[in-house]
Amino acid sequence: MCWVSVCSVMSGNLSSPPPPNTSHFPPLKDWEAPSFTRAAQFRVGATFVLFVFAACSNLALLVSVWRGRRLASHLRPLMLSLASADLMMTFVVMPLDAVWNVTVQWYGGDVLCKLLCFLKLFAMHASAFILVVISLDRQHAILHPLDALSAHRRNRRMLLMAWSLSLLLASPQLFIFRAIRPPLFHFTTLYVVPLLVMSYCYSRILLHIHLQHLRDKAGESYLRRSGTDIIPKARMKTLKMTVVIVLSFVVCWTPYYLLGIWYWFQPAMLRVTPEYVHHALFVFGNLNTCCDPVIYGFYTPSFRADLAACCRRRRNNASLPSPDRLSARQGPQNQEQESDPAANDQAAGD
Repeated sequence: MCWVSVCSVMSGNLSSPPPPNTSHFPPLKDWEAPSFTRAAQFRVGATFVLFVFAACSNLALLVSVWRGRRLASHLRPLMLSLASADLMMTFVVMPLDAVWNVTVQWYGGDVLCKLLCFLKLFAMHASAFILVVISLDRQHAILHPLDALSAHRRNRRMLLMAWSLSLLLASPQLFIFRAIRPPLFHFTTLYVVPLLVMSYCYSRILLHIHLQHLRDKAGESYLRRSGTDIIPKARMKTLKMTVVIVLSFVVCWTPYYLLGIWYWFQPAMLRVTPEYVHHALFVFGNLNTCCDPVIYGFYTPSFRADLAACCRRRRNNASLPSPDRLSARQGPQNQEQESDPAANDQAAGD
């Protein structure tokens, strides 16, 4: 069994201390074997609902961005990477967490535990780092609007670095995995560093907009792309969308990471904090995976149009007559067409 593993940490099972006979910690007299409690059942049910919604919405977002041509060329790789990272969270983190809570103990062996921990941390790092890349791209677009020609190449390099760093930071799980409390290192790389970089980028953006607004009031002239707008409307709309996406990441994951760091400095709080608290906070963190396609759809009419077109096609396919009814009606229709050649010609012209 993978008892003393980072699996227990990353899956959110922070309330289950190690068994009594462990070589790293003294015996625990009041230790109780973990069970599939009511709170865990709620967690599994909520995770299943989030899984269905996140899978459908992020797949729709991926297809829409991949097939669409209305999104700027340098933004398409960013949104494709964000949807891919969310799908990794959906198909790796959520099922693993649900199965772990149902089975309570780990029966997959150490090799599978290492592999799944690696995939889990890889998905979580990728999701956070791609938001950092989006923030850096928006900062450069606002502060250096005339440097748009190099944006495509610059974004590809940053995305390659983000995926590579995610792979590098998750790879130790394939070799070093015996830990009880959540490592402070992963708290820093998954939450603190991305939050600091994103805060820095959007602080510079807000400061730049504020200074330009002051110059506009003072009557200074400067280069603009559209009318009297400080920032072009399309660029401002994209900026608002990315700000909301970043805020959703911060709002959804901050409570869970703060609870984890609290457990790090105060391990005794594991016994005091109600079990449903960390279950609810982990589910709330996974809600971020569902928020990204909703936010993108709210700010992108083409995505909503694609979804509406898909729904219309499904409705039309469902309303088509069955083959039996079609064959039953085929005879009378053929007789009418043979008796009226003009109608045949008109139908062919239509």
